[in-house]
Amino acid sequence: MGERPCGGVTPRPGRGGQQGHYPRTFLRDVPSRSPGPLALEGTERELRPHWDAMVRWREALHRDPELSNHEERTREKVLGALRSLGIRGTAFGPGFGVVGVIAPRARGTCVLLRADMDALPVTEETGAPFASTNAAMHACGHDIHMAALLGAAARLKVVEEELPGPVKLLFQPAEEEGHVGGALPMIRAGVLERAPRVDRVFGLHVDYLLPLGSFGFCPGPMMAAPDHVEITVEGRGGHAAYPQAGVDPVVLASEIILALQTLISRERAPTDPVVLSITHVSAGSKDNIIPDRVWMEGTLRTFRPETRRRMAERIRARADGIARSAGGRARVAVTRGYPPTVNDPAVTTLLEAAFRRDFPQRVRRMTDPLLGAEDFSYFLEKKPGMFLRLGTSDGAGGSANAHSSKFLPDPRALLAGAASHLLAVRALQAGPGSR
Repeated sequence: MGERPCGGVTPRPGRGGQQGHYPRTFLRDVPSRSPGPLALEGTERELRPHWDAMVRWREALHRDPELSNHEERTREKVLGALRSLGIRGTAFGPGFGVVGVIAPRARGTCVLLRADMDALPVTEETGAPFASTNAAMHACGHDIHMAALLGAAARLKVVEEELPGPVKLLFQPAEEEGHVGGALPMIRAGVLERAPRVDRVFGLHVDYLLPLGSFGFCPGPMMAAPDHVEITVEGRGGHAAYPQAGVDPVVLASEIILALQTLISRERAPTDPVVLSITHVSAGSKDNIIPDRVWMEGTLRTFRPETRRRMAERIRARADGIARSAGGRARVAVTRGYPPTVNDPAVTTLLEAAFRRDFPQRVRRMTDPLLGAEDFSYFLEKKPGMFLRLGTSDGAGGSANAHSSKFLPDPRALLAGAASHLLAVRALQAGPGSR
């Protein structure tokens, strides 16, 4: 019969969206997992009836991860889970995205909630009973993101008739792709403008540096623009015993790598965060041969548009100048990635106040932006909204570095993540500027 949809649930006729509607066949193999010592607060209490379902969804998604632009099985799992809730989900492309709408006929503010779907090319070493069965891994927490959004959808379906405006659920592929990503194709395909038209956007990401169940807020610039840097250094190869007869591109490449760091220390203000890392170098084939060329690549992370432009120009000038000074040549390509992730200050202030009322001890104000990147930035360029950091640090697998083979957030993060989506919908549909 093929892959069972995530949860494998068939909705009972006429019962979609009601609390406790999950069939026994869905939950019979799922232990009743207590949320643990993290005391349920505020909105989390509403999600208790959906706890087992969220855990089941998360484990099914984690066990069978897929890389960017290959999320076909993941899409089917998400579509199956939405069907189990009585929510009509549709495939949305290009790519393997899914869109669902709750309260589609409501006339108030439409809020888009987004979860990313793709995994990373990492071999899992968590030892979890639901560990990945292939060469990919949800090492960035996207399994938590999807299951938390499904949990929020379950509760929103219960209260659908009370919602003043529509809620658009977007399960987005290819966030990890790094350059175009999945958000921009979704926007170009009309995900924000197709009825119901989106007014506000909200998304979140797990954060292993924040305590489990806490919420990180950052008004304004929050995450960096990631640009790809590629440099080819051309020299004149020959016998390694007679370097004077050629132009050694390995030495030139070494000088360029070191010199590029002075761009960071001497050509930008210390208050303007920038990272330039050369991470991959390829040269030569044998110990006694000087190669003709060296190829290398890395990443440039910036926040300010003028800094982004100037750093790209200076990388080209510095690399070419060093190479030409010794008779070589450097070809530099700087390919733009995602834009910076910039939270709308008014939306962030509104949501932070709402979260502080519901979770007075668990809100964290982030004073320093992150040099990581996110294609949710494309949504924030188009609509007012906010991107939240969801704490997973628990002293165990949830505290391992993201993108590592041992990253495994505690399932209790599902409750906080789902509660975040609920709070965002309620605050944005009732706050200033709502319809």
